[in-house]
Amino acid sequence: MAARGRVLITRPAEDAGPLAHALEGRGFSVLIEPLLRIRMLDGPAPDLAGVQALAFTSANGVRALVRAAPEACAAGCPAFTVGPATAEAARVAGFADVISADGDVGALADVIAGRLEPEAGAVLHVAGSHRAGDFAGRIEAAGFHARRAVLYEAVAAQALSPETRAAIAAGEVGWVLIFSPRTAGLFVTLMRRAGLAALANAICLAALSPAVAEAAMPLPWRDVRVAAAPRQDALLEALGLAPEGK
Repeated sequence: MAARGRVLITRPAEDAGPLAHALEGRGFSVLIEPLLRIRMLDGPAPDLAGVQALAFTSANGVRALVRAAPEACAAGCPAFTVGPATAEAARVAGFADVISADGDVGALADVIAGRLEPEAGAVLHVAGSHRAGDFAGRIEAAGFHARRAVLYEAVAAQALSPETRAAIAAGEVGWVLIFSPRTAGLFVTLMRRAGLAALANAICLAALSPAVAEAAMPLPWRDVRVAAAPRQDALLEALGLAPEGK
């Protein structure tokens, strides 16, 4: 298997644990380096009047809505999610009717448009302050009214942790897993800031999508693997299918 060293997970702490467990179950040694810290925003709860469905593009949106409006789980609105990890977060939170798009924001908009009627009410997108993809544009193009509730923000790290810097400098990191273009660009910046950019030539990148891989291209990766679909299980499959000797 390519670069069998430690796997560096760059996801926020709230999402890194289950992924680390899955990787350790496959025999990997894991290092968690959250490049984004999720901060919940205070403010009035979103108005659910006239809303026929909820749209979540991350598990953080689920957590944020439950924090801001605990009654949302019992409101009866179906919860449409971008993928299975977010769907699982919605089920754990108590949503009874959960539909996963198993893709990206475009796929999420398509699933909603295929199942709902615009005249039945608005679609509430629970999101962070940094928007990835134009979900509202896609759903409005299908004739729906989209509302957006910004309930959290993802705060960027200013430096890699001493443990991560030491592991990269020692050549211990074989893989870096990156899930968003924003995180990819941030990793490039922090590697340069730490004076470690050249050492990426000993590390393989596992990217959730082509856009993630493109944002990480300024680093001289040893190899780049892109998930066949923008889902965590597909990223793990790409990791497991890396050829021997790379």
